[in-house]
Amino acid sequence: MFTEERQSAIEECLQEKGKVKVKQLSEKFQVTEDCIRKDLKILENAGKLKRTYGGAILSQDYPLARDVIDRKKYHMDHKRKIAGKALELIKEGETIFLDISTTNIELARLLAASGKRLTVVSNMIDILQTLAVNSNISVIGTGGVMYRTVNGFMGSAAIEVIKQYSFDRAFMGCCGIDMVDGTFTTLGVEDGLTKKAALNSSRHKYIVMERSKFYFNESYKFALLDDIEGIITDEYPDPAMVDTLEAAGVKLYLGYSSALK
Repeated sequence: MFTEERQSAIEECLQEKGKVKVKQLSEKFQVTEDCIRKDLKILENAGKLKRTYGGAILSQDYPLARDVIDRKKYHMDHKRKIAGKALELIKEGETIFLDISTTNIELARLLAASGKRLTVVSNMIDILQTLAVNSNISVIGTGGVMYRTVNGFMGSAAIEVIKQYSFDRAFMGCCGIDMVDGTFTTLGVEDGLTKKAALNSSRHKYIVMERSKFYFNESYKFALLDDIEGIITDEYPDPAMVDTLEAAGVKLYLGYSSALK
């Protein structure tokens, strides 16, 4: 395997798992640990990852380098597993909020195909369009200032609409968790304030996120661990992080393949 091929493969491992270990990569690619460390240094210089003791995690810029239109193409099997688990939590007749999230687009598809009678409020255009085909679902858009990179509405106008509702459940996307101070993070203030409004109006509050995002954090903190009832994910993070989340009272819900049937 050429150096460029190996480094590309390392990137794929990172995108899948969120972190890698030098020793494991050395064994996987049958090269020395020094060789792997050089690969990681090159990838770090290119902004692809951040080196840590004994390995590396994805660069925090990675998940935000693509806008929402591009992100729809990535890790679809993971998102469908998460969406399948989220669907199980939604009860007949509830009013729910679906935040801007490519995973929530998959949840909307499952809801549209279900027989559930619901009221769904969302600030994401893709979700509104997906749900509009099901006459059993009352679909409400927040309106407001549209942000093209996320194909949705954020900011004061959207917040004013959200504040008028009382949601049974809210399913929120995020860019990652800052485990130092126990906060959920997103890219900017407009998105963060909009998320806060939805959480404040909800009885049950869930984060939908792939495992890799456990190892990121971004610039704006929109919720504390204490604010969230549960995280719905495709795979558990490392045991130490699981213990921290459980100690904070955050329940982990694991998506699974059978949920796709």
